[in-house]
Amino acid sequence: MKKNYRLGAFVTTVTLVAGLFSYPTSSIANDSREVKGLGELPGVQLNTNRHYYNEIYRPQFHFTPEQNWMNDPNGLVYYKGEYHLFYQYNPKGNTWGNMSWGHAVSKDLLHWEHLDVALKPDELGMIFSGSMVVDKHNTSGLFKKGSGGLVAIFTHAGDTQQQSIAYSEDNGRTWKKYKGNPVIKNPGIADFRDPKVFWHEDTKQWVMVVAAGNRIQIYSSSNLKEWEYKSEFGEGMGAHGGVWECPDLFEIPVDGNPNHTKWVLGVDINPGAVAGGSGGQYFIGDFDGKTFKTKQEPKEINWVDYGKDFYASQSWDNMNQRRVWIAWMNNWNYAEKIPTSPWRSAMSIPREVGLKKTDNGEILLTQKPIHEIKKIRDKKFEFKNRKIQSENIKIPKISGQTQEIVAEFELGSADEFGFYVRKGHGEFTKVGYDAKKRELFVDRRKSGRTDFSEDFAGVYTAPLDSEDNKIKMHIFIDRSSVEVFGNDGERVLTNQIFPDPSSDGLEIYSKDGDVKITSLDVYKLGSTWDK
Repeated sequence: MKKNYRLGAFVTTVTLVAGLFSYPTSSIANDSREVKGLGELPGVQLNTNRHYYNEIYRPQFHFTPEQNWMNDPNGLVYYKGEYHLFYQYNPKGNTWGNMSWGHAVSKDLLHWEHLDVALKPDELGMIFSGSMVVDKHNTSGLFKKGSGGLVAIFTHAGDTQQQSIAYSEDNGRTWKKYKGNPVIKNPGIADFRDPKVFWHEDTKQWVMVVAAGNRIQIYSSSNLKEWEYKSEFGEGMGAHGGVWECPDLFEIPVDGNPNHTKWVLGVDINPGAVAGGSGGQYFIGDFDGKTFKTKQEPKEINWVDYGKDFYASQSWDNMNQRRVWIAWMNNWNYAEKIPTSPWRSAMSIPREVGLKKTDNGEILLTQKPIHEIKKIRDKKFEFKNRKIQSENIKIPKISGQTQEIVAEFELGSADEFGFYVRKGHGEFTKVGYDAKKRELFVDRRKSGRTDFSEDFAGVYTAPLDSEDNKIKMHIFIDRSSVEVFGNDGERVLTNQIFPDPSSDGLEIYSKDGDVKITSLDVYKLGSTWDK
């Protein structure tokens, strides 16, 4: 099908989705804005009326590029009042290729401003994933005396994969690549990428974790330019169904106790994840600036997310009070086939990461949606202490394509209970709890469009025990995704869906018995892209 747009510029008529919506140029003639983030085409205009960010399946409170392909989040850093989100980006199309770093900034992790493409391919290759640090004391010597700035550490992908750096003296608006790149040459392996760098205060040095084949290598540096190999981790540990990618390493308190901390090493694999295709795992242990050690059994696997669509998670650097990460909400098994246009792929909700000690002494990673998302809550429906018996109850007053559901159930005789979301015209996604199997699940087999990939339709489950005979569900529904947080983020399932826009019904159900709804709050959510 013909698409009459180029880098967001409306030429004559923009056909948004399969001919369903068509808007003439005259409809936007008096309502436009200058695009930020398209430096190659100064003065390009995009409409700001109700059609902006309103295509079918366009997420309303998740980050997406205005157009074209996006994958891994990169270079996440908080600096001078702004959260920076860089990301793998193809400025020339909506499939993978021409890899560059797209860029956006936000004051609240919800409302994003698109900026110019930050890093573009050069003679050393494409710009693969990496990270960002604030070099406040100018350890790199790249900045003027007495000043510091942002330093990006990324993979140059040419004939081989090598690690390079770039720096910005103007809050990330423009970038200069270091003339001495690469700063770490390829050690003779095919897959050597995705450096995550942070300042290790105890040893007063920069530390890099980087994916190297099916394991992680650790390097250290005093100046971000000269790196020394320290150790590696991963042989025989965890899941190895595919190559390891996109590591992250950070220290966080257990149960919020600053005197009891552990280090979390996140690692992604593709393929071989719990739901099939790409996904993430994590290890909990200790780190001394040189070596990461864990007491985890070699064959033990801790999955970050039990859904199909959560990959390449990375946490923001330079956030002192909390650890927040975000991930690419897609799966390499079908990433280039999802039915969206002119953009392809979204990021997850930013999530605050924590550690929780269970009654049996096990320490688990928890993920909770950032509190800022409460700002976009709108219409509310609620009830408490209601028992349902093998029935479905419609919630008609709060129908829509974007919702937040906060529910607590007290177990009864029901074998299964939960919600039908985005229901209508034979379509629905089921989010439920199987009391017999003690599993939280998402069933997207009838969620809408699934025909673009035989690997898309499915049921995805996560083990989850009740607490005091209760199950909590915190669910976020956007136009093309469902994110489910079970028992305060002890288990999470993230999945894309592609229902008809009119499939906006919501029902609560129980199967083969009763369950008590101790509390239910349903919010309609506003858009973070309204202009």
